[in-house]
Amino acid sequence: MSICHAQPGEVIQLPLGPALCNSKTTTLVKTSDLELVRLVLPGGKKIPTHKAPGEITVQCLEGRVAFTVGSKAQELIVGQLLYLSATEPHSVRAIEDSSLLVTILLPKQLVTPS
Repeated sequence: MSICHAQPGEVIQLPLGPALCNSKTTTLVKTSDLELVRLVLPGGKKIPTHKAPGEITVQCLEGRVAFTVGSKAQELIVGQLLYLSATEPHSVRAIEDSSLLVTILLPKQLVTPS
């Protein structure tokens, strides 16, 4: 099965509206430098502490989540955006059914000359 990502110039509908409860997490765009993921979390779902390989932004599109960075927990609601530096440990818990737009700036792969 091939994975379909958005093509340059293609419009993507971000909030899912009524389809939220029947939707799954989807990678919308993936290039060598950038990854955009619409993360869908049902209420109560938790993603344990992890790290992203590059700098990220997380924008709440729908719902409400509790986002923990280090020892600081805060709510992220519709319209709010959070920035994290590369490899910063964080976790997220959906307070209600939610969708988030996660943008990851992928680190350049070091290529050693042969």
